[in-house]
Amino acid sequence: MVTPPDSRILDLQRVRFSIGGMSCASCVARVEKKLASLSGVDKVSVNLIGNFAQVSFDSQVLSPQEIYAAVEQIGFRTLAQTEESRGDASRKELLMVMIAAAGGIPIMLMMFAPVPYRVELLISAILATIVQFTAGLGFYRSAWGALKDRAANMDVLVSLGISAAYGYSMLALFGLLGDEVAIFFETSVMLILFIRFGKWLESRAKGRAGDALKKLLQLQAKNAILLVDGKEKNIPVEHVRPGDLLLVRPGDTIPVDGEVVDGSAAVDESMLTGESVPVHKAKGATVIGATINRSGLLQVRATHVGEDAVLAKIVRLVEDAQADKAPIQRFADRVSGFFVPVVVALSLLTFVGWYLIAGAPFLTGFQMAIAVIVIACPCALGLATPTAIMVGSAVGLERGILYKKASALETISRLDVMLLDKTGTLTSGGFAVDQVISCGKLTADEVIAIAAAVEQGSNHPLAQAVVARAQSKGLSIPADLKQLEEIGGQGVRGRVNSHLVVCGNRALMEFSEISIATALSQLEEADLLDKSLIFVAVEEQLQGVIALSDQIRPAAAAVITRLHHLGITTAVVSGDRRGVVDGVAAQLGIKQALAEVTPDQKLELVKEFQQQGHRVGMVGDGINDAPALAQADVGIAIGSGTDVARETGDLVLIGSDLFDLVRAVELGRETLKKIKQNLFWAFFYNLAFIPLAAGLFYTHYGLYLKPEYAGLAMALSSVCVVLNSLTLKGMARRLEEIG
Repeated sequence: MVTPPDSRILDLQRVRFSIGGMSCASCVARVEKKLASLSGVDKVSVNLIGNFAQVSFDSQVLSPQEIYAAVEQIGFRTLAQTEESRGDASRKELLMVMIAAAGGIPIMLMMFAPVPYRVELLISAILATIVQFTAGLGFYRSAWGALKDRAANMDVLVSLGISAAYGYSMLALFGLLGDEVAIFFETSVMLILFIRFGKWLESRAKGRAGDALKKLLQLQAKNAILLVDGKEKNIPVEHVRPGDLLLVRPGDTIPVDGEVVDGSAAVDESMLTGESVPVHKAKGATVIGATINRSGLLQVRATHVGEDAVLAKIVRLVEDAQADKAPIQRFADRVSGFFVPVVVALSLLTFVGWYLIAGAPFLTGFQMAIAVIVIACPCALGLATPTAIMVGSAVGLERGILYKKASALETISRLDVMLLDKTGTLTSGGFAVDQVISCGKLTADEVIAIAAAVEQGSNHPLAQAVVARAQSKGLSIPADLKQLEEIGGQGVRGRVNSHLVVCGNRALMEFSEISIATALSQLEEADLLDKSLIFVAVEEQLQGVIALSDQIRPAAAAVITRLHHLGITTAVVSGDRRGVVDGVAAQLGIKQALAEVTPDQKLELVKEFQQQGHRVGMVGDGINDAPALAQADVGIAIGSGTDVARETGDLVLIGSDLFDLVRAVELGRETLKKIKQNLFWAFFYNLAFIPLAAGLFYTHYGLYLKPEYAGLAMALSSVCVVLNSLTLKGMARRLEEIG
């Protein structure tokens, strides 16, 4: 039987690779269009700031080499051809600036120096030619690649501008345009100088904006101390395998994820959680690669290495976030797609208006047409969103807030409803004893002590809470325990000092035919029926009841208040009993409490809010709440660093600080504000200068914009966009103040 083509299971793989030669949003659009046209490509995203592409493709149809070839086919460089670091790229741009300056400065000086006019023209022509085909050559290469692909980018506009000025001056130099025609070689040279200067500043600023991944990768240890038969061997961390026994000395970076098998130490996990206080680690504790051993000697058994390690997974999540596009960026990309043809049309209209309609000299119309082309270059438009996203996500990462998608940064800023799971989110997930009621001959302390004797054999959270209470009170726990039996989901029973002790819930008491009627009336009077209850019986006689509750996080109430101040409506969503959930909601000032809901019902609740027109955030543990997290506009997972990469949300709060939820919203709103500022600067700033460049103010006010100054203004608009995004780094201090 032949399998129909459309029923074949896709073997989707992902490749991420560098791209060289992109200059603006139009270049990004060209690469994305080319890659999307390839058969087998499922999803493609190109990042201008990082100069990389990320492609999800069917490996049965397409190979990575074919993807690289498609990019190179439209004039860009990939992979090994683009191995230059940010520093190398910045140095290359600086070299271009120096070449352009070496040609431009003498030309400008000769205009004021007593140099014979003909000599000045010849020297200017030679210098301009050198600059045109060295520092200016990159613009031509990029423009030619775009035009071959029947597209237009920023470099097409720059090439038109410098070619027009240079070409006109060369023709005038050789008398082909008549006698006494103005020659302005300085225009093309200074245009190249200013644009290259802007690109150099931009390259330096972009390097700072993209430091998040670099910092993460630098955290990884380079070497590890392997213990073999008690002997130490220093090996590269890449050679560590699961199961290897490693030695970690005080001050060393823990090389890989593992489990402590001997020793104890304080470990700095701030790179994961954002918390500066070291965490105590002893035998059996889990440690994460790239965290730092601050004290003590540890022997660690390697568990996860290479791509399976937590740090590697976080790096991949950061890469995904950088590759993802926020909705507002897709709008900017669409605008830039038709921006270049519109600019060329405006330039021609400017020339026609001045030279043919107004009857102005050819040179006047020509210069103003060049100025229009240059001032309206859309390079800043392509930088507006990704620079802000990159800086914002880096600031969040330093705080332990991991945005897995760039779109999450924008979407979280628009949330108006936040659904919060109870256990593990608003509460700690750890139980504590609230009250002990004596129902027989034993005192409350004796009830706790005898219950602890049998409960210490169980790993259940309620059992551990009882043992912890007995130990904290310094009670003497009977040691003579025999015939211990754990009844799944109900409790435990065993013989303590030869007496049969049964500890468990109401169902276990009923099964054991132990009457609890008297206790129920006491519990009702004390308003304890909504607590988690452990009934304690000795020789089939009820002796007491232990009431426990899940502890509300200390910061929960303040966090809910801050969310309300931000205009976000909150609701508790839990599978726990109605009374328990209502009690938590009441303590925290949450008006909506949805109890006894299954994971599927949580999903439906999210849908209901969305159908009412709300933008919904769902906060949960990322496992039981996975359906709701996936459906929400922003799924927010609260989890420890060890399982962060397994979370299913769009946003992961790595640390245990609930205030990170408020910080994530505040950072998202500030990032979106910066994006809007950048788009305003990039779009309206350039458009505002087009009338000036086109000479609309020249007739009445004598104001106009020379082409070289238009180039400087265009270049500085890109730099201003990047620098404005970098001001987001100041949010780090403001985030620290929250809480």
